[in-house]
Amino acid sequence: MAKKINSLLVANRGEIAVRIFETAKRLGIKTIAVYSDIDAGAMHVEMADRAVAIGGAAASESYLVAERIIEAAKSAGADAIHPGYGFLSENASFARAVRDAGLIFVGPSAEAIEIMGDKARAKRAMIAAGVPVIPGYQDDDQTDEALCREAGKIGFPLIVKAAAGGGGKGMRLVDDAVKLNDALAAARAEAQAAFGSSVLLLEKAISDARHVEIQIFGDEAGNYVHLGERDCSAQRRSQKIIEEAPSPGVNEKLRSAMGAAAINAARAVDYAGAGTVEFLLGPEDEFYFLEMNTRIQVEHPVTECVTGFDLVEWQLRVAEGVNLPAAQSDIELNCHAIEARLYAEDPAAGFLPASGDILLFETDESVRVDSGVRTGDAVSPYYDPMIAKITAYGADREDARNKLVSALRKTVVLGLATNRDFLLELLTSDAFAAGRMTTRYVEARGVYEPSSISGDEFLLASTILFVLERDDAFQRSTGIAVDLLNWSSGAPLASAFDFEIENERRTVSLTPLHDGGVMIDGHEIEVAFCSDEEALLVIDGEAQSVFFTRTESALYIASETRIFTAMTSLAKASAAEAASGLVTAPMHGVVSEICVAEGDKVAEGDRLCILEAMKMRHEIAAPKAGPVASIHAETGAQIASGDIILEIGDLEKSA
Repeated sequence: MAKKINSLLVANRGEIAVRIFETAKRLGIKTIAVYSDIDAGAMHVEMADRAVAIGGAAASESYLVAERIIEAAKSAGADAIHPGYGFLSENASFARAVRDAGLIFVGPSAEAIEIMGDKARAKRAMIAAGVPVIPGYQDDDQTDEALCREAGKIGFPLIVKAAAGGGGKGMRLVDDAVKLNDALAAARAEAQAAFGSSVLLLEKAISDARHVEIQIFGDEAGNYVHLGERDCSAQRRSQKIIEEAPSPGVNEKLRSAMGAAAINAARAVDYAGAGTVEFLLGPEDEFYFLEMNTRIQVEHPVTECVTGFDLVEWQLRVAEGVNLPAAQSDIELNCHAIEARLYAEDPAAGFLPASGDILLFETDESVRVDSGVRTGDAVSPYYDPMIAKITAYGADREDARNKLVSALRKTVVLGLATNRDFLLELLTSDAFAAGRMTTRYVEARGVYEPSSISGDEFLLASTILFVLERDDAFQRSTGIAVDLLNWSSGAPLASAFDFEIENERRTVSLTPLHDGGVMIDGHEIEVAFCSDEEALLVIDGEAQSVFFTRTESALYIASETRIFTAMTSLAKASAAEAASGLVTAPMHGVVSEICVAEGDKVAEGDRLCILEAMKMRHEIAAPKAGPVASIHAETGAQIASGDIILEIGDLEKSA
């Protein structure tokens, strides 16, 4: 029986809420946003027809509180709730409560979510349905003894995985039995923190595998289709970085076989709505069921690009009780699409999440950009650090790859660290260009090291700062003609600029030229254009377009080759802090565990505490050996980047 959706509440935030609102508005559906205290001025809130406050900044006080969301839907007159992805999207109790409240839940049944949300139960259901699964252990005995015993039967390497979650949380790759107990303890703690369940399962690690997932749809009449595959093999710590469709490792025969297996998986749980069945694809075209995500996926734009269908519209229509809008024979893959996830994180610092204000955000309008932030917004430590998804499509894979590389080079995020340059390095690597990406590739490359400072960075920073200060002085002056800029009655006067860029310090001597350009260390630089945030500079005849923004102590600059920060104040405390024994927070987060007590003696590298940020646990290690002199933080406390956690004294003084 058809159920018309006239008013839709999205129980989410950020880019996925914006994405759903775009389709809802096109369909003439009234849109309702919910927001936490910290999101009151967020993009998704401003976009909605109506917005309802639901609680504090922490997700546990807002976006994860089902009762508040359902009450918000009732008070705003919503017909339906779309959960997006993350938060409550795969919470069976929430889906059931929404329907019990007389509202439409845009998603599958609570029963299907329950089965597929428990990885162990899902594997048992897939075995019964004849879907190939990875050899492993998924039974109820969760003692260390049982898990170690079963691990011995499976063999190493193997993967310890949280039964209740995904996204790489609660997951550990274990190479040998010696490391298993520590991996079990760490995975349990992370799984409990992320999903409220410490239940684990074990799976044999498949070498040289691709991560290939099938987008499926079902309706209430029992019709099913698949919309091809997405290759998500470019991963870091089991979290997807780059996704594409179709997969360079899948031919028509394999696509048909994997699609049929995915539909069998959906049919086994009477699935209705959008779902993704994830597989590991081995080097001999053997594939194994990993899990089923019972929601729209982060990477759904690549499927939309290659098929031409709006998957959110399909979700809404299926939720209304309408049959699928296309049959399997209607679905064709018409092009190639690649999506890159732009994160607020610092690859050079072990991919630590970053938070703070976005001073400038610019993207290339020639590609698809899904984002929930703008210039002036902040990336909060309370939620996922993804800034945007950038998707390019073309006639073939190389066309799409080249377009995405070009678009990323024109993407600017200033004010906090991002993975843009890392994405560019990955997309231009020989392995990705040749379509040989596997799930282990990124980790096997080892620690990411950005390209070294070339010297151009100092030329750019000095020129921009000189022009800004010159123009500021000109604006404050009266009665001076613009033709007199850079004029001198004698020899040109040199200006000195002190900068630190990525721990390299230099003093640059800049000499202005009469034509408006400058000379630095023998390099002639023409200032073709310079506004408040963009400049076109010609260095030794080669044009460089750059974006920038300025604070009291730094100049943030983005060229097409790298994004960097030029510190105009050289007073950096990191080295001094390490020598003094001060241990500060590398990011905003919550202190989940203090591992030492005052008076304890620690060695360099010992674990001092665990900081939770952006849904991940980060160990803080001792910068030097010595006694713990004082502890400034408390377990459970929210701390900001740079806050002092504890102090380590000197060994000599404690002897």
